[in-house]
Amino acid sequence: MSISEKQTIKCPACGEISDLTVWQSITVSDSPDIKADLLKGKVNMFSCGACGQKALFPAPVLYTDDEKKLVISFSPQSIKDERVRIFEEIKKSSEKSEELKNYPDYNLRFVTSYNEFLEKILIFDNGFNDKVIEVIKLLVLAQDSTKMGQRTCIFGKSDEKEIEFLVQDTKENQVYTSRVPLSTYETIKKQLKESGVKFKSFNWEMVDGDYAASLLRGANNTL
Repeated sequence: MSISEKQTIKCPACGEISDLTVWQSITVSDSPDIKADLLKGKVNMFSCGACGQKALFPAPVLYTDDEKKLVISFSPQSIKDERVRIFEEIKKSSEKSEELKNYPDYNLRFVTSYNEFLEKILIFDNGFNDKVIEVIKLLVLAQDSTKMGQRTCIFGKSDEKEIEFLVQDTKENQVYTSRVPLSTYETIKKQLKESGVKFKSFNWEMVDGDYAASLLRGANNTL
């Protein structure tokens, strides 16, 4: 069930008071319109009517798409140690409550970045698994290993033949595109499956660049 509440927000820039609908839970089957707003970057995004200041309201969101068998727990956090702490708390709480029994064969994801939140949705909406996509993103960045530290790669879109990724170079202040054949996705997915990677979750998972690096080092998420 989708859940929201009205909150009064003080603009951090000018001090103007505004009301904001803060979404805490989004269930796609109940609220397809809210999902559409989310993908447009509008959900929980504060915009001051007086000065135009925009900022994300730092509220956790639970996103559920039963058709895609995807659940995402989004907790805005930029500090790595806090990110890990919240992740471990969510796992322990879910195990204690036994709520994971409600999600057989689901993909359960924990994210702390709004952009990562939206990217996960788009990946699964396009029929892909993010474990494979994260490995491909790492391989795309590795094409120029001297610049990996200054670049990020995100899923863009796909068609019948290719997957397009956007590579942002923060030092050069440029955005590049990289296209990968769909056959590469299928090959990597097969290799990961053969290595023991599970394409369903037995608990919450953080599937990101670090996760992909661990897979390339030979680790996997088997029971």
